[in-house]
Amino acid sequence: MRKWRQNIKKWLTNKLELPEDVLMDLPRITMIGQLHIYIENHYGVLQFSDQVLRLRLRQGHLLIKGNGFVLKILQPEELLLEGKIDNVYFVDTE
Repeated sequence: MRKWRQNIKKWLTNKLELPEDVLMDLPRITMIGQLHIYIENHYGVLQFSDQVLRLRLRQGHLLIKGNGFVLKILQPEELLLEGKIDNVYFVDTE
């Protein structure tokens, strides 16, 4: 049933020429070099330190590793992280 819904959403996205993140509930990630990362459409912070940020996504987690992390903006569905970003991982929890 879930696959059918995703196929319908993909079809609608293509036919209506909408960005996929709008209908498919995907995160939008904008990274500027290794210094800034702006993330929209997340479901909350699971872990934060000066070296790790873990966010809950609709399908899994987003794990960011580095050092000197500072959350410059933290709002319900978006955030701006500054620091030296070394790695960005998508972790599927299904």
